[in-house]
Amino acid sequence: MELVIDRVTKQYQNKIAVDRISLTLKKGVYGLLGANGAGKTTLMRMLCGILKPTGGTITLDGVDVSEEKYRAVLGYLPQDFGYYPEFTGMDFLLYMAALKGLTKEQAKRKAKELLELVALTDVAKKKIKTYSGGMKQRLGIAQALLNDPEILILDEPTAGIDPKERVRFRNLIGELGKDSIVLLSTHIVSDIERVADEILMMKDGQLIYQGPWDEAKGDLEEFYLEQFEEEK
Repeated sequence: MELVIDRVTKQYQNKIAVDRISLTLKKGVYGLLGANGAGKTTLMRMLCGILKPTGGTITLDGVDVSEEKYRAVLGYLPQDFGYYPEFTGMDFLLYMAALKGLTKEQAKRKAKELLELVALTDVAKKKIKTYSGGMKQRLGIAQALLNDPEILILDEPTAGIDPKERVRFRNLIGELGKDSIVLLSTHIVSDIERVADEILMMKDGQLIYQGPWDEAKGDLEEFYLEQFEEEK
């Protein structure tokens, strides 16, 4: 399984948000780092087919991002995912499963399985408006997994949640990376350092670092902050 990003560019009038990025991603967890405006969310939205590249191609085993076959194996958790506060956790997953084309039987089985996976079984029948920030994010992960995605795109999934929840998230994401391509964007360098097989660092729409990170290279957070010092 290979996700091939070939010279992908996104331009808005006079601004180039993503500048000729080329990457080949296989199974594993990829941590995407970069300051606000670096192009991370634009790149992820193109990988999800929400934005159309100005140039270049995105394919999974030869299947283009614009094809239904690609979207069928995609899971996406945006930074602010939409939910209905009056829905229970179970109702929300059943609703999202219906939108993704699962039968009622498949939806019930999958929703129950995922609520257990993200440790929300005990609150499955409670309204989402009563959930903590971390619980809502875990529900977001569950909805992204309903269709057993081969590609999982997570935009700031640990934003605003406490350290204990972040550890739970990291463990879950690490497990998912064994069978899927997981692209995780966050400002929390320690989360990425602990869970990512490879680090991708963006600045001004370009990749400035790609590859594994180990202690021999020094402190990742220090390296990251050095790249963006002049922007503060």
